[in-house]
Amino acid sequence: MKTEPLLKATNLQGMDLMKQGKVRDIYDFEDTLLIVTTDRISAFDVVMDDLIPDKGRILTQISAFWFTATELIIPNHLISITPGAFPQASQDHRDVLEGRSMWVHKAKPLPVECIVRGYLAGSGLQEYRKTGAICGIGLPPGLWESERLPQPIFTPSTKAEGGAHDINISFDQMVEIIGDNLSQRLREVSLALYEKGVEIAERRGIIIADTKFEFGLMDDELVLIDELLTPDSSRFWPKDQYSPGESQPSFDKQFLRDYLEGIRWNKQPPAPKLPREIISKTAQKYQQALKQLTADDHVKEVE
Repeated sequence: MKTEPLLKATNLQGMDLMKQGKVRDIYDFEDTLLIVTTDRISAFDVVMDDLIPDKGRILTQISAFWFTATELIIPNHLISITPGAFPQASQDHRDVLEGRSMWVHKAKPLPVECIVRGYLAGSGLQEYRKTGAICGIGLPPGLWESERLPQPIFTPSTKAEGGAHDINISFDQMVEIIGDNLSQRLREVSLALYEKGVEIAERRGIIIADTKFEFGLMDDELVLIDELLTPDSSRFWPKDQYSPGESQPSFDKQFLRDYLEGIRWNKQPPAPKLPREIISKTAQKYQQALKQLTADDHVKEVE
């Protein structure tokens, strides 16, 4: 497999760099945005100094796959992932943009993140062990780590800025922030998106344990934005290795989190230097997720 040059950041001449997030550089074109996904990776809200080969290309291809697969559930912001179709000002940068960029409609992001959990893991597991509930949703006693929940649950969080941690909130708290009607709609759509994702992924040998969705408003219409069902926004477990009662192997950045926990990093900047083996294995997990999800579809894979 050919690995493309690593990309840490962009500042493309003739284009308006609006924002640099943990992973994405976003350029403003008035009514549209150009989202360039770099090879940066973050863990515990800290961006690592080391890059993951092909990560930006993989995330872009996976999001494009899912935006197409779910467009009947809700409209999304994607216009194109083909640089030749991007605004004229970007055409001199096609070599950088190829495979790792999305041209999207501009939407007003909602100030909450929509998390759906189908299995007991992560912060949900920690909260369940303390309270028997997640975000105010009571669960049966005695559930194991990584166990499938009786039904998927919707657990929103705040959307933190500037490196702060997101905070899980109850549905009632979400209503206080954005109102009842919109909250009800977000819960309905998020659960439908998760169920569609689970249906497709399980046929291809991947369990989606949980995931995060982001939404915005475009001309007062609710649309799906940002990334979708990627290894950065989801927990992907190999179905053939699933064993409840313990932590699961994964196709996402949990592998990196586990390494950082193991070296007892304090989760504060500066980020530790990552060993070559950790970088390589993380890249392999992202690539495997792309391969399994899109092998039978007409979505361009990383070459």
